[in-house]
Amino acid sequence: MTVLSSMSFIFLLIFLHSLSPIHSLPLSPALYVFGDSMFDSGNNNILPTIAKANYLPYGVNFVKGATGRFTNGRTVADFIAEFLGLPYAPPYISIPISTPLTGLNYASGSCGILPETGDRYGKCLNLNEQVDLFQRTVRSELPRHFKSPEELSDYLAKSIFLVSVGSNDYINNYLEPNVYDTSKRYPPQPFAELLVDSLSQRFKRLYNLGARKIVMFEIGPIGCIPSITRQHKHNGQCVEDTNQMVSLFNHRLTAMLNNLTSTLQGSTFVLAQANFLGYDAIRNPPRYGLKDSKNPCCITWANGTSGCIPLLNPCPHAYKHFFWDAYHLTEAACSVIATRCINDTSICTPFNIKELAQI
Repeated sequence: MTVLSSMSFIFLLIFLHSLSPIHSLPLSPALYVFGDSMFDSGNNNILPTIAKANYLPYGVNFVKGATGRFTNGRTVADFIAEFLGLPYAPPYISIPISTPLTGLNYASGSCGILPETGDRYGKCLNLNEQVDLFQRTVRSELPRHFKSPEELSDYLAKSIFLVSVGSNDYINNYLEPNVYDTSKRYPPQPFAELLVDSLSQRFKRLYNLGARKIVMFEIGPIGCIPSITRQHKHNGQCVEDTNQMVSLFNHRLTAMLNNLTSTLQGSTFVLAQANFLGYDAIRNPPRYGLKDSKNPCCITWANGTSGCIPLLNPCPHAYKHFFWDAYHLTEAACSVIATRCINDTSICTPFNIKELAQI
């Protein structure tokens, strides 16, 4: 399938390659990844769900093709792995017999913090189930690779943990009143509190299992995604009422992460302020080398409000688009977020990824 001209494709490779320095030794022993379809690298491939991305045009610009990533190329987690000098964290469900010591990916598309989120599409791994699998990794699979519990603890303490979760608790739960009664039981503020309180318990579990360096990404401006903007009346480019709901979650998230850092000895919780960055890129795409921040690049089901239709050619210049399908970002948009989080303490705070790896 030909989707980019030769010159455009070469430009894309050069541009994205320049974002990631090459290290002789990894900056961190491992990268562990949790969350939803923003980070899923193939866990949903084997699960009985319709929320899958293991077919073209997904992965059309990825070196391994359609792996189950919900984008055309690399995710934010992939860019961070490259910067750290680590392999891409493989999906836990399809790992080889020998557990890799460079990290694993437990993220699952369509799922969220709450156990019921996304279940209308089939089986996915909610965040608590992902932590359950990590617990199995720590207690049953990793110990055989280390000489002592202390050595394992040191390895986990130096590893970096990425989490991107919560958007589906709105998209695939709270904003679907005909399917879920959550919005009838909780006004927006109490719902945000419910999510953050539940997330805090999951973080405490990760800490008790040995995690010390945890990066949590804000929920992005979901009021700007094509799935929302094409189905709801609004003024301007985004549905700002939806963005305001999400801001309630993100505001509480900041205080929660600061509290965990101060109460859990030796922990460092980093807030990745992806919401403002994404919103600014959507409103001012040329500022980030982009052109189209309204339309999906691939041809989707339901008139641009869903996932990519299999095997149809996407737009010819994906690197100029912010949105890949009606929900997810292109590789180019992911590179913007990852690069800023790696280098900029105003986006990833109080430490960027470069600094976090040195702690």
